[in-house]
Amino acid sequence: MPVSAYVQTGVFFVVAAVALFAPAGSLAIPSFWVYLALLAAVFVASFVWIDPDLARERMRPGGGKPPLALRLYSGVLLLHLIIAGLDRGRLHWSDGVPPWLQALGLIAVAGGYAWCLWAMHVNRFFSSVVRIQSDRGQYVVSSGPYAAVRHPGYTGAILIMVASGIALGSWLSAAMLIVCSIPVLLYRAIVEDRTLQAELPGYRDYAQRVRWRLFPGVW
Repeated sequence: MPVSAYVQTGVFFVVAAVALFAPAGSLAIPSFWVYLALLAAVFVASFVWIDPDLARERMRPGGGKPPLALRLYSGVLLLHLIIAGLDRGRLHWSDGVPPWLQALGLIAVAGGYAWCLWAMHVNRFFSSVVRIQSDRGQYVVSSGPYAAVRHPGYTGAILIMVASGIALGSWLSAAMLIVCSIPVLLYRAIVEDRTLQAELPGYRDYAQRVRWRLFPGVW
C-alpha cells in the first residue's frame, strides 16, 4: 500500500471526526463514536485486503489526478457529517431517529462497506473513474459478488448512502446525502456498464450471464 494512502486515510479520518463533533459541540454522542469506529475498521480492512496496485489506481487513476467529480463527492460526504453534527448537538432540526433504527443504519453501513471491500478484493480493476484499463491488463471479473450483480461496488455505495445519515441519527443528513448521491451513482453505473459493453472484450457475454446490474431481481 502506498505511504500516501495511509496519510490520506488518516487525514480523512481526522477530518471526519472534526466534521461530526465540532458542529455538535459535544463529544457525548455515542452513535458518532460507533460510526467512527466502523470507519476505522473499514480503513484497516482496506489496507489488508486491497491490492497495492489498485490503491494506486484509485488514488491516481491512469496516473493522473483524481477527477473533480470524485473530490466533490468527498465534499458531499463531509457535508452530511457536518449536518448530522449540527442536527444532533446544537440545532435538533430532525434528530428524532429512534435508537433501534440508528442501530440498523449502522449495520447497513457496515454491510455496504463489507460488500464494497469484497468487490475490491476480487477485482483489481476497481478504479475510482470509468475507464478501460488497458495499461493494467484489464479483463472481465465474474467471481465473488460479480457472480450476482455486474456492479457490486455501486450496490454497496448506495446502501451506505441510504443508511449513513440514519446511522448518525439525523433525518436531514440522510435526506441530503440520498438526494445528492443516489442519482449520481445510478447515472455512473449506467455509463460504466455501457462503456464496458462497448470496449471491454468478453463483457457482453458476461452481461448476458449476469443479468442484474445492481440489485438481483430489480435492476
